[in-house]
Formats: sequence, structure tokens, C-alpha cells
Amino acid sequence: MARVLCVDDNRDLADTNATLLRMAGYDVRVCYDGAEALTASEEFCPDVCLLDLNMPGVQGEHLAVWIRAREAGRRPALIALTGYGRESDFRRTELAGFDAHLVKPVAPNQLLDAVRKFAGP
Repeated sequence: MARVLCVDDNRDLADTNATLLRMAGYDVRVCYDGAEALTASEEFCPDVCLLDLNMPGVQGEHLAVWIRAREAGRRPALIALTGYGRESDFRRTELAGFDAHLVKPVAPNQLLDAVRKFAGP
């Protein structure tokens, strides 16, 4: 079973996405801030990380860079899940090492398709 780390300071959204992913058969861990996600990524060893960009404390891009540096032997897929959708935002996430960039609000099927692309069914 693929592991997905959902990180978003919007608790309702993080919990809703986690429920959707669990219903699709994924093992999901939820974190509500970047600092919590740093620890969880080490312990949980996710296959896919859904990261909000704008969070208090550790921002999503910094978290992505940290995960990439820390997980050099393993390469979890990083998906930005954010309200930022300008061209410059897409470039920013690409430079930070994200594999995909989804703009909120994200339809359930769009979220599932993105996770399946990297983690399988």
C-alpha cells in the first residue's frame, strides 16, 4: 500500500483529502504545519507528499528542498497543492523540486489522478 503524506495548515482540507485518499486505498498521514511534516517524512517514509506552499513556520518549498536533500536515496514524489497558480508559481515549485503543481480548489478526481501517477492505484 502506497504511503501519502498530506501537509496543509487548512485542517478541513487536509482531513478531507486524507479521507479521499484512504478511501482509494492509500496509507495516509496528515500534518498541519511544515515543522510537523519534517518529522513525519522521516518516520513515515512517504511515497508521495502533498504539500501546501503557504504555511506558518516552514514553507512548502523549503520543506520540499529539505525532503529532497534528506531522502537522496529514496525519492518520494512531491506535489504542490496550493492556491498559487501564476506562471511564476509553477516555476518556483519546479525549482524547489516538485514533481507536480495542483491549484486549489482541486477536484477529487484530479487529486487522485496526480497521486496515482506517482504511487500507483
